[in-house]
Amino acid sequence: MKLTGSQVVAEVLLDHGVDTVFGYPGGTALNIYDELYKYSDRIKHVLTAHEQGAAHAADGYARATGKTGVVFSTSGPGATNLVTGIATAFMDSIPMVAITANVPDSLIGRDAFQEICITGVTMPITKHNFFVNRIEDLETALREAFQIANSGRKGPVLVDITKDVTAASIEYTSKPPLPLKEVPKMDRIRTAAIVQLNSTGEGWMILSTEDLISSTPTRTISIETIIPDMYSIRACP
Repeated sequence: MKLTGSQVVAEVLLDHGVDTVFGYPGGTALNIYDELYKYSDRIKHVLTAHEQGAAHAADGYARATGKTGVVFSTSGPGATNLVTGIATAFMDSIPMVAITANVPDSLIGRDAFQEICITGVTMPITKHNFFVNRIEDLETALREAFQIANSGRKGPVLVDITKDVTAASIEYTSKPPLPLKEVPKMDRIRTAAIVQLNSTGEGWMILSTEDLISSTPTRTISIETIIPDMYSIRACP
């Protein structure tokens, strides 16, 4: 069946068993909110007085129910008001999907009214985020958002959708949620090696993906013998 981007958003939510969402409407999100009203018999929208409250409500809902919290906002200040709630979910490993609307793609990067790069703003406090400016990418981004939010260490994922995508149309077929990714497990030998290195008190530092080098220049050990390739190493300034 052929659906608009806004209808695709609602249908993907239903495919993932979402029956309650939180948010506050605004200009770029009006197409989505028009559809949420039409789906109100299946998806309950809780209107808050402020986007920050909606983000915290989605976080609390996920904690209380074990489901994925879903929050909506418009662009610009609406999207940035979600930041504290998203950061809270990130720090406490709470599954959340934040869906923000942005200005039309033709206005991206032109300092349009209430335009903000919310994916850049939230990059340090999300497991992943998506910027969707093509209708063809919308369904995949939403489905992967739920998969990432619930795989391994849970956390928030943000999907930013330009307004023109919410109005565009595409063929859509209902599908089951993507399977969750397996959590890699470190074996006892590697764990023991790390404990032994830490017990020396020499202040080990990872300098590259090739070597693990201690504060003593003469001692070097291959990082691959300790940390398998499947583990990602993340640095924060």
